[in-house]
Amino acid sequence: MRIALGIEYDGTDFCGWQTQAAGIRAVQPEVETALSRVAAHPVTVHCAGRTDTGVHATYQVVHFETSAARNARSWILGANANLPPDVGVLWALPVPDDFHARFSAHARSYDYVLSNRRTRPALWRGKVSWECRALDVAAMAEAARHLLGEHDFSAFRAQGCQAKHPIRTLHRLDVVAMPPCIVFRVEANAFLQHMVRNFVGTLLEVGRGRQPPSWVAEVLAGRDRRLAGMTAPPDGLYLSGVRYAPHYGLPPPPTQCPLLASYDGPAFD
Repeated sequence: MRIALGIEYDGTDFCGWQTQAAGIRAVQPEVETALSRVAAHPVTVHCAGRTDTGVHATYQVVHFETSAARNARSWILGANANLPPDVGVLWALPVPDDFHARFSAHARSYDYVLSNRRTRPALWRGKVSWECRALDVAAMAEAARHLLGEHDFSAFRAQGCQAKHPIRTLHRLDVVAMPPCIVFRVEANAFLQHMVRNFVGTLLEVGRGRQPPSWVAEVLAGRDRRLAGMTAPPDGLYLSGVRYAPHYGLPPPPTQCPLLASYDGPAFD
């Protein structure tokens, strides 16, 4: 039987999703260990998207094979009882054998949450990024439109990216003011390593007034990572959604990063 799970995690203390060398903490082995205990046999999980060090998830999707007869409630409660506090299973669902968490995905979404206020956010350290200077949200939103569509995104690709090619289709890149935060909401068919963080770092150059919105189109056309802005820190980056064909019947992702429901604080006077 093939089971799909929805998972959320705080990536602060993890070196990413994928299993690493012994002694390096990653999310995947924590999930596999917990599910293996519930199933009473070794379990290997396949994820929708491998997140990097320090990156969080509000809607990671995985699947695994099992011969164990367990209902959805047992998978959820059993896994959560064996997982550390910074990882949690949201839902469990039997899926057809043709479902694959990675290859069946039509698109993936990320939210990047930036605290834009004068003082650093002590309570949400590691959960949001921070910029102490007022940013021009309208200019960043205008600049973001130059990135929409299918392009060679070499200018926004990490040097060590192992993707076979840099062509991706960007469906959405919204820049939304949610004082005291600014949220960058990104959806694409797939992502290159550090692609979202490089988008944010580049758009911040526009938001700070150092570059005009049209500069982003020049960076994209240049296909050279050295032309773009710095890589934004992983703090504040969330894998927030994975889109599949409706017939699989997977629960929808949250419409908003849960953090934003409780995050508040003074912005600019």
